[in-house]
Amino acid sequence: MSEMNRRAFINLGLGAIGASMIADLSTYPRVLAAKSPFKYSICNEMFEKWDFARVCKTIKAVGYEGIEIAPFTLAESVDEISQNRRKELRDIMQTEGIEFAGLHWLLVSPKWLHITTADRDVRARSWDYFKKLIDFCADLGRGGIMVLGSPKQRGTRGNTVEEATKNLKDGLAAMAPYAQKRGVTVALEPLDKTQTDVVNTLDEAVKIVKEINNPAIQTMFDFHNTLDEREPLDGLVRKYFKMIRHIHINEMDGRHPGTGKFDFKPVLQALKDMKYSGWVSLEVFDFTPGPERIAREAFQYMKKIESELK
Repeated sequence: MSEMNRRAFINLGLGAIGASMIADLSTYPRVLAAKSPFKYSICNEMFEKWDFARVCKTIKAVGYEGIEIAPFTLAESVDEISQNRRKELRDIMQTEGIEFAGLHWLLVSPKWLHITTADRDVRARSWDYFKKLIDFCADLGRGGIMVLGSPKQRGTRGNTVEEATKNLKDGLAAMAPYAQKRGVTVALEPLDKTQTDVVNTLDEAVKIVKEINNPAIQTMFDFHNTLDEREPLDGLVRKYFKMIRHIHINEMDGRHPGTGKFDFKPVLQALKDMKYSGWVSLEVFDFTPGPERIAREAFQYMKKIESELK
């Protein structure tokens, strides 16, 4: 997952989405009786302005098992989210039978954040805030994933690509022991060059993960971000499977699966073959169809692909 508006998303206007009334929950497809090879979660920003309990109830009815949260949808800063509110969020997820998958869009707000800038003061304060995000993730549930995309907050700013990459690696290395202590895994997300100039491929992400050499720092795979990859995607997943801790599924243009021509099957087959046990999380950037329709159609499409896997 990456920072807001990876492909002109800001212009979509979150406030224009609105919150349509929940349809009769009996109309949603239930999880198939056969055991699924994957567990599905959904990113919460498409439900902007919805009550959190309503979001959890709706996605559970569709068939999702988990929810992935963008912190900016709850508050400008996690400093504003009290311990009581964090407990309330945990209790809602538990009551509705939804697991906490983790966090994404970590650094969208506050606006001053930048973890690779040449400005040492801003960089230090940004990593201090990152530590608070680790706490927030741990407070919401066990084993949470923190997807570190945030292209606008990790690119070059007053330095070279090499310097920015070193700042990213050094910051993650400093955070690793604390993340491990709190039971949180940070998944460094490769993002293509249209989004950022720092860490554009799985090869580059894995190089950093290996150099840090701490189980709390891993990587992930996002279908939307594979523009710069030069190897077959299923081959990349098999090659780096041990370090892939999270999956984001979406069309290359940011719409929900099934609305485009992307062939998801080879990668999902690889994940099934390798017995992937992490989350397959729906993340979209075009909210036009409305959150209920997106959630329902994407889930149905993913279950269809499942039925075609060997």
